Amino acid sequence: MEPAGTDEKIRVIAAVTTRNSKYLVCQRPLHKRHGGRWEFPGGKIRGGESKLEAARRELGEELRVEVREAGKLLFTALDPGSSFAIEFYAVDIEGEPQAVEHSAIRWCGLAEMTELAFAPADSKFVNEYLRKQKQ
Repeated sequence: MEPAGTDEKIRVIAAVTTRNSKYLVCQRPLHKRHGGRWEFPGGKIRGGESKLEAARRELGEELRVEVREAGKLLFTALDPGSSFAIEFYAVDIEGEPQAVEHSAIRWCGLAEMTELAFAPADSKFVNEYLRKQKQ
């Protein structure tokens, strides 16, 4: 039996942001988990933080944008081999994103996303949620 609390998940917000029918995706730095893979930007939700507060803090740090709204939860996926539970939220931003903490950023249509290697949870979101929305 495992000690209490060892299976507790760490909540992570992933911001699903769109402009002109394209999604904002970011390439993870090589030195990080899933380095070189693409993801929807975001990060850990700190204790007591709302989804809006987490999105504002993370996207402000990572992309130098302002978050206007963190909308509904679209999808949740576990990151295999970790204690992270990635929560994908519709997020409305203001400003032009800059690759402050990522290797690259890109606005992509769904078809373009097939060319990108996504982190496992993000890949699951693209394949199990976004593709079904477009059918």
